[in-house]
Amino acid sequence: MNTYIEKLHWRYATKKFNPEKEVSDENLEILLESIRLSASSYGLQPYEVIVIKDPEVINKLKSSAFGQPQITDSSCLLVFAYRTDIDQAYLDKFIENNSKTRNKPVEEFNGLKEMIQNSVLTFSQEMKEVWASRQAYIALGNLLTAAAELKIDACPMEGFNPDEFDELLHLESKNLKSVALTTIGYRSEKDELQNEKKVRKSKEELFTRI
Repeated sequence: MNTYIEKLHWRYATKKFNPEKEVSDENLEILLESIRLSASSYGLQPYEVIVIKDPEVINKLKSSAFGQPQITDSSCLLVFAYRTDIDQAYLDKFIENNSKTRNKPVEEFNGLKEMIQNSVLTFSQEMKEVWASRQAYIALGNLLTAAAELKIDACPMEGFNPDEFDELLHLESKNLKSVALTTIGYRSEKDELQNEKKVRKSKEELFTRI
């Protein structure tokens, strides 16, 4: 079996972490870089990730995640939050970053700018937020794959109260809304799920080949 596929078989949504085993700073930075380099529509990256290691903050958040133990037993908690301010100012900053990064005049990106103005910026606020949250999930998927490559465990989570997280982390003032969580760390020997086979649809059920 291909080693990449083997690692995807190895990973699972770890429910029981070893609280004594920490993810190194070096590996955490690799995981964060995998998020930064993730694909997003137009490359706009309409989200941010709050990286939380402070035990006091994590303990406050735990009750808003229904007391799930992986929140406090894992090495680090990542909160994926989408932006609510995708507007002309956000687009202008994005175009300036393109110009600076690629060392080209801003004018060379007028076509890209107009394309986004005629698509994303025409969305209703509700549509923008749905679109932005979907982009955050792409980044989350990239993180899970990178974690598997490093043999670091992760547990993506939607089981939390976003409004309470937003309030505790003061996200509204930053034009952010939380949409998903991921805990990262190392599995406990007591987590029975690590020895179970991965259950997925068959290729025939999942894929339509035309």
